[in-house]
Amino acid sequence: MAESSLQLISEIGTQLGRQTRSGKDSILKSLKQAANALSEIEQPSSQEAAKKLGAGKKIEVAINPLRKAIVNGLIQHKDKEVRLLVAICLSEIFRVMAPEPPFEDKYLREIFKLLISTFAELADITSPFFSRRVKILETVARCKCCVIMLDIDCDDLVLEMFNIFFLVVRENHQQSLINHIVSILTNILTEETSQKVVDVILRNLVNEGKGAPSASYQLAVSISQHCAEKLEPFVRGFLTTCILDRDAVENELKEFYHEIIFKLFQCAPQMLLAVIPNLTQELLTDQVDVRIKAVKLIGKLFGLPGQHVAKHYRDLFLEFLKRFSDKSVEVRVSALQCVKAFYLANPSGTALHEVLTALEDRLLDFDDRVRMQAVIVACDLALSNLKSVPPKLISQATERLRDKKISVRKKALHKLVEVYQDYCKKCSEGHMAISDHFEQILCKVLMLCYDKDCKEFRLQKEMQIYLALRKKEKENSSEEMQKRMKTTIIKMVAFFPDPSKAEDSFTKLSQMKDNSIFNSLALLLDEVKFRDALNNRDKFLKILGDRHPLFEFLRSLSSKCSYNIFGSEHVHCILDHLSCNRSGNRLLEASSAKLLLAIISIFPSLLRGSEVQLQMLIEESRQINDKLIEVLVKAGPHICVQLSEIYPILQRVCLEGSRTQAKFAVAAIAALAGASEQFFFSELCKELVDSLHRRRNIPTILQSLGCVAQYSISTFEAQNVEIVSFIKENIFQAYATDDLNSPDATSGCCNSCQLKIYGLKTLVKSFLPHRGTHVRQQINEVLDILSKMLQMGDAFDGINSCEGDRAHIRLAAAKSVLQLSRRWDLHISPEIFCSTLFMAKDDSSLVRRLFLNKTHNLLKEHAIPIRYACAFALGTSDCLKDLQNDSFKYMAEFIKEYSREARICQASAGQGGSVTDYPAYIVVFLIYLLAHDRGFPHENCRDEQIYAQFCSPLFNLLEALVNATIVDGDMDLVNDALLLLLSIFRAVKKAEDAADAQNTPKLHIIADIGFSFVAALNYNGVSSSHAPALVLLPSSLYKANPRCLTWSSVDDSFINRIVYAFKSQICVPVSSLPKRGRKCQEDNTQLDIFKNHTLILAPHKKVDFSRTGTETQTNVRQDISVGQRRRQAVSSPVSKSVGLHECSTINNQHGASKKSEKILEKKQLSSSCDSVTLRSSLAESHVSIQIPERDSLSFKENVSAGGRITAEHSKYSRAKIKDPCSLNTTDDNGEVEVVCVECESWETPSNGTLVEREVVLQEESNTFQFQHNNLKRNVDTIGDIGAQQQEVLPMEECQKFPKRTTLPRGAAKARKGQKASLDTSEVTNLNEDAVLKGARRRKI
Repeated sequence: MAESSLQLISEIGTQLGRQTRSGKDSILKSLKQAANALSEIEQPSSQEAAKKLGAGKKIEVAINPLRKAIVNGLIQHKDKEVRLLVAICLSEIFRVMAPEPPFEDKYLREIFKLLISTFAELADITSPFFSRRVKILETVARCKCCVIMLDIDCDDLVLEMFNIFFLVVRENHQQSLINHIVSILTNILTEETSQKVVDVILRNLVNEGKGAPSASYQLAVSISQHCAEKLEPFVRGFLTTCILDRDAVENELKEFYHEIIFKLFQCAPQMLLAVIPNLTQELLTDQVDVRIKAVKLIGKLFGLPGQHVAKHYRDLFLEFLKRFSDKSVEVRVSALQCVKAFYLANPSGTALHEVLTALEDRLLDFDDRVRMQAVIVACDLALSNLKSVPPKLISQATERLRDKKISVRKKALHKLVEVYQDYCKKCSEGHMAISDHFEQILCKVLMLCYDKDCKEFRLQKEMQIYLALRKKEKENSSEEMQKRMKTTIIKMVAFFPDPSKAEDSFTKLSQMKDNSIFNSLALLLDEVKFRDALNNRDKFLKILGDRHPLFEFLRSLSSKCSYNIFGSEHVHCILDHLSCNRSGNRLLEASSAKLLLAIISIFPSLLRGSEVQLQMLIEESRQINDKLIEVLVKAGPHICVQLSEIYPILQRVCLEGSRTQAKFAVAAIAALAGASEQFFFSELCKELVDSLHRRRNIPTILQSLGCVAQYSISTFEAQNVEIVSFIKENIFQAYATDDLNSPDATSGCCNSCQLKIYGLKTLVKSFLPHRGTHVRQQINEVLDILSKMLQMGDAFDGINSCEGDRAHIRLAAAKSVLQLSRRWDLHISPEIFCSTLFMAKDDSSLVRRLFLNKTHNLLKEHAIPIRYACAFALGTSDCLKDLQNDSFKYMAEFIKEYSREARICQASAGQGGSVTDYPAYIVVFLIYLLAHDRGFPHENCRDEQIYAQFCSPLFNLLEALVNATIVDGDMDLVNDALLLLLSIFRAVKKAEDAADAQNTPKLHIIADIGFSFVAALNYNGVSSSHAPALVLLPSSLYKANPRCLTWSSVDDSFINRIVYAFKSQICVPVSSLPKRGRKCQEDNTQLDIFKNHTLILAPHKKVDFSRTGTETQTNVRQDISVGQRRRQAVSSPVSKSVGLHECSTINNQHGASKKSEKILEKKQLSSSCDSVTLRSSLAESHVSIQIPERDSLSFKENVSAGGRITAEHSKYSRAKIKDPCSLNTTDDNGEVEVVCVECESWETPSNGTLVEREVVLQEESNTFQFQHNNLKRNVDTIGDIGAQQQEVLPMEECQKFPKRTTLPRGAAKARKGQKASLDTSEVTNLNEDAVLKGARRRKI
C-alpha cells in the first residue's frame, strides 16, 4: 500500500473541503489527482488485514476528507466533467472500502443517482470520456456495490438503472462492457427480484425488430439465461394469468405475452415448463382471435429445430392438431401456415405423419381460402425437399387444379409449376430419378383444357351439333328444329365470360346468310393438325376483318373451336416414340401410352392417319397392349380401320391375353363392327366356347364371353345353355380335390374360388347388355345362385371351402346383386335384398369394406336404386373406426347429392317430385332390414342399451337426414325430410310384413322407436299434420294391415328410454375451464370434416331449426343433437365436451284430453359451445343433459286438427281421405289396385305402369303453418288412434288417388327462397365440394 497515495488523497480531500468557491479547473485538477491516487490503492486482502489490523483503519482515515468533500458539495456540482471525476472517485472509494459501505445511508441515494447518470452516457462511444465511464462500470460491477440500493429501499433507482442499461447498450460495445452490465444486473436479481424489473427484461425481449437496437434483446436473453431460476416464478405467474384471464392483467405487456413465451422458450425454456401446457386452454377458447394467436405461437414452438416440443408436450400437440379442422377458417389457415416449419424441424416421426394427414384433409376443405393455403403449403414442402415429400400429398395437391374456385386453380397452377420446374432441374442434374407423382403434374396441367369436364371441349361438341342442325334447318325448317338450335345456343353461351352478350352474338350469327363463316368454323372443328388449325384460324379472321361487327365474338369462338394444345402431330410423335422405343425405358413407355389414351379419349379423331402404326404396335404384344387396345376402342368410330384386318389380333387377345386386354378387345370389335359385320361375334363366341371346353386360359375366356354377351346378346344366347352348363358343372361345383384349387397369391383366394367369381361375373354380364338390348333368358336361375352364394358362400351344397374363399364369394355375389339392380331390381326378392345389404355387417372386415366402397361408387354414379344406401347406415355401427368414418362420409354424400337431385326433380315436375326420390325414403327399407336382422333383440328383452345399440343404424340415418349442415343449410329439405319420416313411420305401423306376418311386430317396434326419435328431433315443433298424405311402400316388402292393428310389444316409456340410451352414448359433460373459456368445452372448436365419421350440426336462429352438439374424445360415437341454442353459461364442473339437445317445446292447447293426447316436450341444455362435431364410439362417451319430466310420446295416432302453428301454408296436394287405413297397392304387373281395408274389396281402375311395386298408405290431411321467428310453439297434439273415429272411404273416392304422391315445394318453409341462417360456421369434408354452413360472429 503506497503511503504517499494515502497522504495525497487526505491532502486533496482537505483542500477540496476548504475551497468553497474554487474554480472549475482547480477542482478538476484535484479530482484527477485523487482519482489517480485512489486507483493505486489496493484493497487489503484478508491475510494483510489479519497481519495489519490498522491497515483498513488507515485507509478510512485517509479518504475521509475526500468523502466529506464529495457529499458536502461536489456531488451536486453541475459541470459534467466534474461529476464524471466525482463518480470515478466514488467508484474507487467503493472498491477500496468494500465490503463495507463507505458512506452513510443518507448520502447513498445521491451517490447512486450520480453513478447511474454516468451509465446513461455509455451509448456515446465517440465521447472522450467513454473510457472513463467504462472504467466506472467495471469498478462498480467488480465491487458489487449496486446491491446496496436494495438495502436502502432505492427500488426506483434499481428500476431506472435497468432501463438505462437496456437503453444504452449497443451492438458495437465491447463484450467486456456487456459482461459488466450483465454482472451488475445479475447480482441485483440474485439478491432480490421484483415484477417491475422482470417487466423491463420481458419488454426488451419483444422489442427486437420494432426499432429498438438488437443489443438490448441480446442483453435480455443473457439476463434470462443467467437468472432463469429467480425469474421463473414471476414469469410463470404473469404468463399463466395472461393465458387464463388476460382481462384481469393490468400490464401493458399482456398484449405481447405470446411473443414473450416464444422468445423465452428459445433462450430459457426451463422457465416455461409450467406455462406451455396452459396454452391448451387458448386452443379451446370461444374467441377466434385468441385461437388464431395461440395456433401461431404453438406452431412456431413446434417449428423450433432440435427442441422436439411436440414430443415433450404431447397433449398440447394433439389439441393443436385439431385446429386444422377448427370451425373458423382463419384458425385453419393459421394452422396450415405452421406446417412447413414443423416439417423442417421434425423430418420424421409419428407427429409429422399426423400433421401431414391433417394437411391432406385441408386440401379438401369446403372453404377455398383453406384449400388455397393447403396447396401453397404442400408445394412449399415439396420445394424444400422433393425426395422426402409424401407422393400422396403431391397427388392430392395436383387435384386442386380442378378445384371449383378459380382462385384455387390459379394458385395451384402457379405453385405446382414451380415444383415441376424444380423437379425437372434436379432430374437434369442427376439428383433425382423420374417419378410418376411429379410427372402427373404436367399431365394434369395439360388436362385442364381437355377432359370430359372441359368447357371448351363441350363447346366443340355443341358447336358440331349446332352446325348440323343449321344444315338440316336450311333443308327442312320447323319449329322443333328452331327450338333445338336455341337449346344448343343456350348451352354454348354458358362457356363465355358474358353469357348474355354471347347469346346476343349467337342470335346475330344465326341470322347471317354468309355460309363461309359457318364453313370456316366447321373446318376448324374438323382440322386435327395443330399448326394447320392455327393457320386456318388466322386466315379466317383475316378474311373476316376486324371491322366485322362480330369480329371479337368470332375470334373467341374460333379459338374455342380449334385444337389449342394437342393435334395429330402429338399423336404421331407418341406413336413414333412407342414404335422406336429409343430409350428402352418401360416407365416412359407406360407413361406415353397413358398420355396417348388421355388425348384420344377426348379427341378420337386425332388418330386419323395413324391407324396402321397403332395396329403394328398392338401386334407386337407389349405390356402396354391393354392401353393401346383401349385407344382403339375410343377412336374406333372416328378412324378408318377394317375390322377384317385387325380382327385376328383382337381374337388372339380375347383367347390368350389378360382379362383386362380381353375386355377392351371385345369392346374394340364392337366399336369397329358395322351392321353387316356382327358375324364376327358369332365366330368369336364359338372359338371362346371351344377354348372353354379345352380349359385354356379360363379366366380370360370367361371375361371375353361376358363382354360378348354385353355387346351381342343374341350371339351369347345362342350358346347360353352350353356356357351356363359348363360354369355350373365345371366351376361352381368344383371340389377341393380339383386342380383348380391351387393357391393364388394375387387374388387372396384359391384358383377355384377365383374361377367361381369369374364365372359369376360372366352370368351377370349376360343380363346387363349395353344399349338397352332386350334379354330373353330368365334371370331366376341366376338369382337363385346368388341367393345361395350370399347365404352359404357357395353356389351348391356340399362344397368344402375355406372361410376366406366363402367371404370372397359372398362379396362377389353381393356386388353382382348391385350390378343387376340397375335393370332387374324388381326381380330381386326381399331375401336377396336383405342378404346383400347385410354384407355391410359381414364377419369379414374386407367384405364389409369392399362392399361399402362398391355401393358408394355405384350410388355416386346413380347406377343403382337408392334403397341400397341402407348399407351406409348399417356401416355406421361397424366395430372398426375407419369403416365407421367411411360409412358416415358416404351417407352424408348420398343425402346431399340425392336431396339436391330430388329438389331439381321436384322443381321440374311442377307439382313436386315423388317421395321415393328423397333420401329419407330409404328408411322404408332400413326398417325392413332391421326387422329381418338375426340380431334383433329377443321378444322379452327390456334392456334399452341393447335396443339402442341395435337401432343405432336407424338413429344415425335419421339424424343425418335432418341435419341442415349436410344439405348446405337448406331448411326446406330438412323440414320435408322430417315430415316424410313421420309419415313413413305411421305408414309402416299400418302395414304388415308381406312375406312373414309374424315379423310384423318387429316392423312396428322399429317404427315406434323411429317415430319417437324423429319426434325428439323435431325441436322446431313442425306439425306432423303437414306430412305427406300418401306414402308409397314397396308391396314386395309390405302389405296392408287389414284391421290397422298395432302389434308393437313395447310401451312408450321403454321407447323413450331407448332414445335416451342412444343419446347418452353420444354426449359428454362440460369441462370446467378458466374464466375466458368457460363457455366452451375442451373440444369445442374442433371441426373434423367427416373425419372420424363426424356429422356436423349448426344452430339456426331465424327458423329455430338449430342443431348443435360437440365433439367428444377420439372414438366417440357420432351424434346429432338438435334444438334451439340458449345463450346461457354452462356451470357444470365436469370435463371434456357437451352435447346440445332439443330446446323447443310443443305446448298443449284446445283442452286436449289427458287420455288421448300427450305433450311432446323438448329437452333443454344450455351452452355456448363452439364445436359441433361428434365422433364415433359407443364406449367412450358420456352425457350431460337436462331432461325435464314429460309424458311419453304416443305413436298410435295421427295429429289432431287442433294443433296449429302460425306460418305460411304449405302447398301439399293430397287426396282428402278420412280413413287412415285406405291404401293403394301397385301389383307386380304394374296395375294400380285400390283397397278398402274394412270391406276387403278390390278394383283395378287403371293400367298405368310404375317403376316400383308400391303400397300407398294414406295419412289424414291436416294443415300446417309455421312462423320462423316465433319461439313459442303452439300445440301439435298427438291423439290416440283408438279415440279417433274412422270412416270407410267409398270406392269412388279411392279411385281418385294419384299413382304416386309428391312432396311439396318447400314444405314448412321459413321464408320463400330462404335457407337456414346458421349461428356457427361448420366444416364438412365432403371431398372437395363442401360449403360454409353459416355465418359466425367473430367471438364464437
